[in-house]
Amino acid sequence: MLQDGEKGVIIQRDKATYAVAPHIPCGVVSPENLRKLADVAEKYNVAALKITSAARIAIVGLKEEDVDSVWQDLGMSPGAGVGLCVRSIKACPGTTFCKRGIRDSLSMGLKLDSIYHGMELPSKFKMGVSGCPNQCAETCIKDIGLVGMKNGWKILVGGNGGVKPRLAVELMSNVPDEEALEVIEKIIQFYKVNGKRNQRIGALIEEIGLEEFKARLG
Repeated sequence: MLQDGEKGVIIQRDKATYAVAPHIPCGVVSPENLRKLADVAEKYNVAALKITSAARIAIVGLKEEDVDSVWQDLGMSPGAGVGLCVRSIKACPGTTFCKRGIRDSLSMGLKLDSIYHGMELPSKFKMGVSGCPNQCAETCIKDIGLVGMKNGWKILVGGNGGVKPRLAVELMSNVPDEEALEVIEKIIQFYKVNGKRNQRIGALIEEIGLEEFKARLG
């Protein structure tokens, strides 16, 4: 029996079948890949196609002997759905599509995805990028969140929606794009070095204090 994460699978409730969720950066999928997902679902007679909370499309109800063939047919890489790593970067449409967008959250989200998706960290880690204060990417409950404001990004840190929910706190505001990327890199590197296994970054901030956290970022 495959274990969760092995070959990109997640074992299902019946303990006999599996789901796979190809990586779909920021939920943007091409018509070609959408057709592949549908074709694979029909070919292997799966139980369901399920849109996940990470804006991926999971193929649910696969037999173990079909997993390798499914990935070959898809020609897509697995999404980081399990493990101590950056699981997902959620981004709203921002100024690319949304009439309320203030900043280009989709481009920023895709850039963060290209850098951090799947990166191993002390605990699971989620990011969100919202193009305006409405926070449709649920940035207030992400380990790192960006919120688009008129004069730059508001950077939030330490949120999660887990067993012990925690709202993110504001780290800084009015931050330009490139500087925001530099700050996020500092946060990630600090967390890599100082976070304990299975300790979310919010818990680390509570442990050392927000002001000390800010100071140690440099």
